[in-house]
This record gives sequence, C-alpha cells and structure tokens, in this order.
Amino acid sequence: MNEHLQIVLEKRVNRTIGNLQNNKMDAYYVRTVAEVVPLIETLCAEGETVTVGGSETLKECGVIEHLKSGRYNYLDRYAPNADLYKVFREAFFCDTYLTGTNAVTEEGELYNVDGNGNRVSAMIFGPKSVIVVAGYNKIVPNLEAARKRVREVSAPANAVRLDTKTPCKIIGICRDCHSDERMCCSYVTLGQQRIKGRIKVIIVGESLGF
Repeated sequence: MNEHLQIVLEKRVNRTIGNLQNNKMDAYYVRTVAEVVPLIETLCAEGETVTVGGSETLKECGVIEHLKSGRYNYLDRYAPNADLYKVFREAFFCDTYLTGTNAVTEEGELYNVDGNGNRVSAMIFGPKSVIVVAGYNKIVPNLEAARKRVREVSAPANAVRLDTKTPCKIIGICRDCHSDERMCCSYVTLGQQRIKGRIKVIIVGESLGF
C-alpha cells in the first residue's frame, strides 16, 4: 500500500479502535494477514473449545486451518457430513467463538445481518469470548453507511457465493426480497457491552472478505 494512504488508513483505524474500546470491546490492529493467527494464539488458549461463524475473512487469514491444527477442540461446521445445526447450538457453550463482521463503524459498533441468526446470536450471548476479524475495507463512518454496505456489497456477494435464489444475486443490490432463501433476516448492532473485553476485534490492514 502507498505510504501516504497507509497513514490515512491508520488514522481511521486508530479512531475506530478508540471507539471500540470506549464501547468495552478490546481492539487490535495488525498490518497483514500473516499477523492474525499469531495474535489469535495469544487470545485463545490451547485446549479451548472453539468454533466459527461462516466467514470468508477467517479463511483468507488462515484461521480455519489453524483451528484444525489440533491445538483446540474445534467444532468444525465445514467437516464432511457435519450436523450444522448441532454445531450452531453447541457454539453457545464454546470458550471462544471466531467470526467476521459485515461492518465496523468508526463510532465503535459492529453491524451484522444474518439469515439463520446463529452467527449474531453467538456474538451476543453464550461463548465466553468472541474474536472478530475484519479487513480495513469493513470500516465505515456510521450505521447508515454500514446498512448501505450490506445492501450493496456484502449481501449480493454472499448470494453469489451461496448461489441463493434471491434478486441480489442477479442484479447485484438488495431489493428487500421475500424469497424463501432470503439471507437478510436479522439485523444486529453491537454497541457498548456489559462485559468488558468479551468481544475482541482484530482489524487487519488489508482488504478481506466482503
């Protein structure tokens, strides 16, 4: 990245991190994906029971492969013949839940939209610790921009990835559909937390996920 853009980016990141911390979330910044797994090793002890929400970001950072290394008791939603809903339910009893996010506001909020609701549910309650990994591209000024990002970027891209029968897959933008395969069913904003440090946000200085 151009050094001048890097300076601007890190000012934005620092503002976001400060507001996440004001909202009682721990927040970290790493410049590259190579730094993500080593940081997670310090936040997630060996032997912990862990699982993940569906996340392209975690895959791109090598987190999924790391969790499968044998260091943890990993509840693998991606395993062949996995009982997906069993893993979803067991997630509430995990030591650590790892996930991406649809958007992080500069005001210190996490914004997510879910279909099944398993991901946002676990972020809100259940696991002792939640680790959120987000590329700098997920940072937006405020909740209005977060909603716009989901409608114009996250939802259409996920529809293509999952091959859903929804309008956003075809036209590339949300149309607030009534499809049986609608993905945008639960809209959740995580602001100030009661339990300080339960949610940990790692912001990466690279564009990740969508």
